[in-house]
Amino acid sequence: MINSGLKLLAALCTLTMVSASSQKPAGDWNGKKCAVVLTYDDAIDIDLDNVIPALDSVGFKGTFYLIGSSPVISKRMPEWRKAAANGHELGNHGLFHPCDGSMPGRSFVSPDHDLSKYTVKRAVDEVRALNTMLKAIDGKTQRTYAYPCGDLKIGDEYFYDQLKNDFAGARGVTGGLPTATQVDLSNINAYSISDKPADYMIDLVKKAQQTNTLLVFLFHGIGGGHSINESREAHRQLLQYLKANQKDIWVAPMVDVAQHIATIQHVKSKQ
Repeated sequence: MINSGLKLLAALCTLTMVSASSQKPAGDWNGKKCAVVLTYDDAIDIDLDNVIPALDSVGFKGTFYLIGSSPVISKRMPEWRKAAANGHELGNHGLFHPCDGSMPGRSFVSPDHDLSKYTVKRAVDEVRALNTMLKAIDGKTQRTYAYPCGDLKIGDEYFYDQLKNDFAGARGVTGGLPTATQVDLSNINAYSISDKPADYMIDLVKKAQQTNTLLVFLFHGIGGGHSINESREAHRQLLQYLKANQKDIWVAPMVDVAQHIATIQHVKSKQ
C-alpha cells in the first residue's frame, strides 16, 4: 500500500514537471514566447511625426531604416539623434536606396541608382559610407541593414557577403516565422504591411506566440507620407495588443534581436 502511494506520488510529480516545462517558451526570446520587431523604411517625416510618438507612448523601441540621401535626415537630424538616444535603432537602407531596375515593375528606379548597373564595390562602398554617417548621428557601431526593394544580388553575386562583418544582420522582404535557430541573419524574414486591417497583423502576432518564432513587420507610411501606407488606427491597435501581451512578447529593435539570435545560433552550433 505504501509502495503504491509512493509510486502515485512520483507519477504526479513527474506529470507536474512535464506540465510546467510545457508552459515554458520553446525558443529563447528573452524568456518570452516570441519576438516582434517593428521596422519602418525610408526616413520620412511620418516616422518622426507619427511613429516615434506612438511607440514611445507604449514604451516600445523600433528600427528605422534610413536612406542617407533623404532630406528628412538633414532637416531633422536633432530629432533622429534624440530618437536614437531614446533607444530606437537607426538602420542602414542604402545611401541612395538603389534597386534593380532590370526587374519587372521597376520603372521608378533612377538610372543613376540602378543596382543592376552597380559594381559590387560601389554598392559596398555606399553602404559603408552611410554607416559612417549614421555613426556620426547616433554614436553607435552596431546596427542592421535592410535591402532596398529586397534586392539581394548584383548579377550573380550576393553583395551583402562583403558586409556581414559590418552589421548584426540584414532584413529582407519575404514573410516568414522562423525559430531562433532557423533565422537567416543575412536575409531576415519580414512581412510587408500596406492597407492591412489590425486583425491581420494581430493574427500574425498570435501565430508567433503559438509557434515561438520571430515576427518582423515592415512598414513605410503610417497615416500617410508614403505610397505604401498603413492607417494610424490599425497601427495603434497592433501596438495596444503587443502592450497587453508583453509578458509573452519581446518587442525590441532589430539590432538587439539579431545579436540575441547570433548568440543562440553560436551556442547551438557548439552543442
